[in-house]
Amino acid sequence: MPELGDLPEWNLADLYPGMDSEAYKADLARAEKEAKAFAETYRGRLADIAASADAPAALHAAIARYEALDDVLGRVISYAGLIYAGDTTDPVCAKFYGDAQDRLTAISTDLLFFTLELNRIDDAVLDAAAAKAPLSHYRPWLEDIRREKPHQLSDEVEQLFHEKSVTGHAAWNRLFDETMSALRFDFDGEKLSIEPTLNKLQDADGEIRRKASDALATTFRENLRVFTLITNTLAKDKEISDRWHKFSDVADSRHLANRVEPEVVEALVSAVREAYPRLSHRYYRLKAKWFGRDALDHWDRNAPLPKVEQRVIPWNEAKDTVLSAYRTFSPRMADLATRFFDERWIDAPVRPGKAPGAFAHPTVPSAHPYVLVNYLGKNRDVMTLAHELGHGVHQLLAAPNGALMAPTPLTLAETASVFGEMLTFRSLLASTTDPQARKAMLAGKVEDMINTVVRQIAFYGFERKVHLRRREGELTADDLGALWLEVQTESLGPAIRLGPGYETFWSYIPHFIHSPFYVYAYAFGDCLVNSLYGVYEKASDGFVERYFAMLSAGGTKHHSELLAPFGLDARDPAFWSIGLSLIERMIGELEELG
Repeated sequence: MPELGDLPEWNLADLYPGMDSEAYKADLARAEKEAKAFAETYRGRLADIAASADAPAALHAAIARYEALDDVLGRVISYAGLIYAGDTTDPVCAKFYGDAQDRLTAISTDLLFFTLELNRIDDAVLDAAAAKAPLSHYRPWLEDIRREKPHQLSDEVEQLFHEKSVTGHAAWNRLFDETMSALRFDFDGEKLSIEPTLNKLQDADGEIRRKASDALATTFRENLRVFTLITNTLAKDKEISDRWHKFSDVADSRHLANRVEPEVVEALVSAVREAYPRLSHRYYRLKAKWFGRDALDHWDRNAPLPKVEQRVIPWNEAKDTVLSAYRTFSPRMADLATRFFDERWIDAPVRPGKAPGAFAHPTVPSAHPYVLVNYLGKNRDVMTLAHELGHGVHQLLAAPNGALMAPTPLTLAETASVFGEMLTFRSLLASTTDPQARKAMLAGKVEDMINTVVRQIAFYGFERKVHLRRREGELTADDLGALWLEVQTESLGPAIRLGPGYETFWSYIPHFIHSPFYVYAYAFGDCLVNSLYGVYEKASDGFVERYFAMLSAGGTKHHSELLAPFGLDARDPAFWSIGLSLIERMIGELEELG
């Protein structure tokens, strides 16, 4: 699309010069050698080291060596994964990624003992050593892995799970990616990949939206057999792992990985489900009225408002819009985001075979993040860019914590991304004076919030039903379609008519495949940001400094500790009402506009 302007493609040379580069081969060889040497040095000795007089220094040295190796391995797999994301249908890229996974699985098998053995050290002994420098630097990481202790198995069993992952869930993930990227959807005789087809659901022409929906449903239906098999297999694979690791609930392993209490997630889910009538049901009833109907067909759910001009937003305008909003909040935030454009850390064009959707990949602290978007010039694409750059800024700020403590639990990983969206939206809204344009912007933001909060909690409900039912036996494609329609009907309400074909739309959601139960993190992040933004509006003095301190903490602090400086507590059931009330107020404003 020439009207988009020149779209950037990422430069992965900051990781490695090429797939056949000597640097890549050398890092793999060095990692293999170092992993074996590390195991020879420390396997079976950690308890004795922890009991020695120089335990703080000796354990610190061991963890620092482990972290350095983790950074090298992370660089290798990040590079291979990004190469693969650039074209999942290229057999050379697919082989390169698969070979990298195989090599890293073999290498990391030699390292598997380390955290397991650390967790077998007596709590009092390890706590005493971690209280002293230099080991105190790694205390947050030690506390994190300690939480895994009740669920860890013997070294041999954990090694089996680890080695089998390449031919287990990782292989099914890859099958899903390659199948989805290879799908083509027949739109008026033109064979389109999934991103351009999904994009047509936001077209101003209702007939185009209907045809796109039919094209999606037709191809999904033709491939339901493979998607049903992938879903059943991965759900069973997870059930086996959960059973062996003594997780009682289907989502417990995700809650543990997120460092969030199950009751906090349950409070969020309950609050959102209770708010369905006040949020999605109410908004879609209003939107149907704007279209002169009692109810909208499912393909009209994200349709632009009638009689509102739809224009293609060039890439440079999107860039300037996001950076300007970031700069108004903090010049430092804008400067960090600018690096992604100036240093070619973004891949924006839609290409055949390219991974659909969008993401920000942190890679490793010794390098920098990369952002992937599929930019088509829609308003939502601008918000997606703001979202992913928020992730990127967060990842840059957290990187100094090192490879072990930079990663942020998913419950807080969406904070900077959603906050970046909010800054961009507020900036655009403040500069919009035309009533019709303002109405369209408010409606777009409400729809984004509903998609982030209501839709993701519905996704979470769908996953729970699927994984619980899978414990009783395999689910058919009809079973999965029925569960999908059940949760979508509940969440979207009577003003959205779910017609034939929509029962297949569960099949393209990648989070169900790659990260089971990830989806509630989006709702967590959106409600959290709504509350954070309320604090910012009421008392902006010192907010920026506290905000950057929160992002810079990476994975070193619990969400309760990070939110305390803002006077917020996610463990309080009333906390979620604060975030949801903002969406209600915006819907109320739209109702007043008519």
